[in-house]
Amino acid sequence: MISAVCTLFEGHYHYGVATLSNSLYTQGFRGTIYVGYRGSLPNWISNGKKEPVGNWKEAITIHPVEGIELVFLPLATTYSLTNYKPDLMLELWDGPAKEADALFYFDPDIVVVDSWACFEQWVNCGVAVCEDINSPLQEFHPRRQGWRNYFKNYNIDLQFKNQIYVNGGFVGVIRKNIFFLKLWVKLQERMGDAIGGLDKSIFQNQMHNSSILKMEGFQFFDKSDQDALNATIEAYHGNVSYLGKDGMGFIPGEATMFHALGSSKPWQVNHFIRLFKGRIPRKEDVAYWEYTKSPILAHSKQEIRKKQMAIKISKFLGRFYKV
Repeated sequence: MISAVCTLFEGHYHYGVATLSNSLYTQGFRGTIYVGYRGSLPNWISNGKKEPVGNWKEAITIHPVEGIELVFLPLATTYSLTNYKPDLMLELWDGPAKEADALFYFDPDIVVVDSWACFEQWVNCGVAVCEDINSPLQEFHPRRQGWRNYFKNYNIDLQFKNQIYVNGGFVGVIRKNIFFLKLWVKLQERMGDAIGGLDKSIFQNQMHNSSILKMEGFQFFDKSDQDALNATIEAYHGNVSYLGKDGMGFIPGEATMFHALGSSKPWQVNHFIRLFKGRIPRKEDVAYWEYTKSPILAHSKQEIRKKQMAIKISKFLGRFYKV
């Protein structure tokens, strides 16, 4: 199977792109990681080769180690990048990733901790998705009912599948299921009318500061792309393959990946300040710094050592210090 991976970033999230890529390589992925970006690029790709890739005339490619390449694609879209995921995947399959049998999207604050073979097996079971921390939502939850009522106005019928509410940070699709992505795009475009446009999202200036138009009553599109993704599952007639909350490390169990939710990303956290608040390092923080060294070095070796030492000290002292 030929697989390709894609992600999106702007600003300081480039650190996450580097560590996500390191974790993919370590877990056995070989191939191309397409990185859609907006704004400036970090120093760690300064030796990249500028060349046209598909419709992107000024793409930059780096080969940090044999068997893997990162292709940076400048984006001109006005969409919030979180709302651009299915569009990017379709553009890639129609262009530079046209030879790929499977395409996977990962948010740049994810670290992969399970074998890449698991992902390729998973995606062959159906559209691959992972349960969100805020799941479940039962059949007649106001959010689900809100989606049904809203999309009915656009002649799109949603059919309840199960109570699982999935996270928008990961999706895997094989080519025969490409219609799922087209449907996701369609629902997001319709959703744009309700949230004030697809330039709006839960994130503003790379922080959790929503710009989504407020509704009266329940806010059933307040997570934009994630709500549209879940509505797409109800509109889709093919197979969907779910991992539970343990899949992203939201609950105890054997994680497939760790997803660092919230506004404090692992590369930003001061662990001693967190310790004074009675909070020990998170599993996603530990995993992040474990995968920062190779093959891409986005942090200095000194910073990596300091962060790993701070994590060890905070975990030890956290046994005795509680707020």
